[in-house]
Amino acid sequence: MSTEAMTATVDAAEAFGAMQFIWREAEILDRLDYKAWLPLWTQDGLYIIPTELGVKDHADALNVAYDNAEMREARVKRLRSGFSMSASPPARTVRTVSRFVFERDGDVLVVRSAMQIAEYKFERLRTIAADVEHHLEAAEGGQWQIGRKIVTLINADDYLHGIGYLF
Repeated sequence: MSTEAMTATVDAAEAFGAMQFIWREAEILDRLDYKAWLPLWTQDGLYIIPTELGVKDHADALNVAYDNAEMREARVKRLRSGFSMSASPPARTVRTVSRFVFERDGDVLVVRSAMQIAEYKFERLRTIAADVEHHLEAAEGGQWQIGRKIVTLINADDYLHGIGYLF
């Protein structure tokens, strides 16, 4: 996506609505309510966690996740099954999302933000930080749906510990 394509302004009400949506998604993920998380997506939405920094073409790169609807559902099923070693027992998490930047690309609202996750598991507290890019599409009833979510961990190009939850 070029910067020239994203020149339209975003009004304050739309920006606040998008922030509320993203905060709600974070709260859903902290509750491990993956069943509520799946309908937040468009049918053709992509959930991407790159393994390299600065990659623009994620389809042609190695990723931790490059999930379409079918893969998101399979990942959720695995996380809820209790058979995933990295997800059992589930980590307790608290997400903080801030530093919102808004750009419009046609009908898509692109929201870039910073996210920190405090994770507690096995009597250990760990902090994870990431840049997140949501591509939000208007849905019926004035709601948003996620058309694309790219979670770039600040240590994406380093060794990653087992992560048994969604970002």
